[in-house]
Amino acid sequence: MATDDHTKGTAADPKAGSAYPIARSADPSVLLAAAKSGNRAALGRLLSLSERPGPAGREVSRLVFGEGEARHVVGITGAPGAGKSTLTDRVIGVIRAGEAKVGVLAVDPSSPFSGGAILGDRIRMGGHALDDGVFIRSMATRGHQGGLALAAPEAIRVLASCGYPTILVETVGVGQVEVAIAGAADTTVVVVNPGWGDSVQAAKAGLLEIADIFVVNKADRPGADQVKRDLESMLDLAGTHPERDGRRRWRPPILATRALSADGAGVDELWEAICTHRRHIAESGELGERRQRRLLDEARSVLVAELMSEVDALENEQAYRQVARALIRREVDPYGAAARLRDAIGIS
Repeated sequence: MATDDHTKGTAADPKAGSAYPIARSADPSVLLAAAKSGNRAALGRLLSLSERPGPAGREVSRLVFGEGEARHVVGITGAPGAGKSTLTDRVIGVIRAGEAKVGVLAVDPSSPFSGGAILGDRIRMGGHALDDGVFIRSMATRGHQGGLALAAPEAIRVLASCGYPTILVETVGVGQVEVAIAGAADTTVVVVNPGWGDSVQAAKAGLLEIADIFVVNKADRPGADQVKRDLESMLDLAGTHPERDGRRRWRPPILATRALSADGAGVDELWEAICTHRRHIAESGELGERRQRRLLDEARSVLVAELMSEVDALENEQAYRQVARALIRREVDPYGAAARLRDAIGIS
């Protein structure tokens, strides 16, 4: 796992004429070159820059955007306690058995004090801490709806550009499964447990529409077979037809795993299903379509975030206070107030 406090090299400071650790550089191009050469501290620093708004973050985005995409982005989501981190740890082991490199983004809740990630799911994946072929990064949600950090797509591109072809994105559960992960993943794995009413939660949360693979983890517990039957019934009721738009349609398989067992029962089959799904969407053309939608959605999210930032900045201006007073006095309705604020920030 990466930390930001050790380095493998130095670079000359053009201003001071001295040497300083690469990982402390604020130059994204220097960091990217070092990260590509295997400097994990530089990669950690690069990811930190990509999470922050401002010129440095935008430069990181510009540098890595043309570098190509990850071969496969896998989202792993589910309710709290479903065993997502343990399952992710096992999947990492299967990937590494084939000697492929893997990057992991563990999206955690934000600390109310620092804004940083607080769960630290990397602790539960500690068995890969000394493996140079694995890079695990905790990311804070920073209050983003759905539990998926706005910076996640950028972080995926950074990891891909630094030689990690497979990216696993594990989201935090905050009372319901994270539908947002479907927007960032090529393959979405939804993890449920027996006896927790997860099949009902799956129907309520709309996961039948976004799940590519269902996993009943802790399958040695009573009720696992019933959960599988419930999910199969819901898929039948959802009208999963063999073809759609002339394509052979994918029906989400429902797999049983025991990630905590000594042999990680079912995890090999899960990885095989993930690879099968990737081949299916690549051959059908859906992979390219998903990624195109993802880019458009990302641009929209960036635009909304920037507009919100301008609105927040406007709150300290006289124009905002004037509109607020007029609204409170009922001299203008909310739509009229919004129109005046749009004028104030130059949006037609």
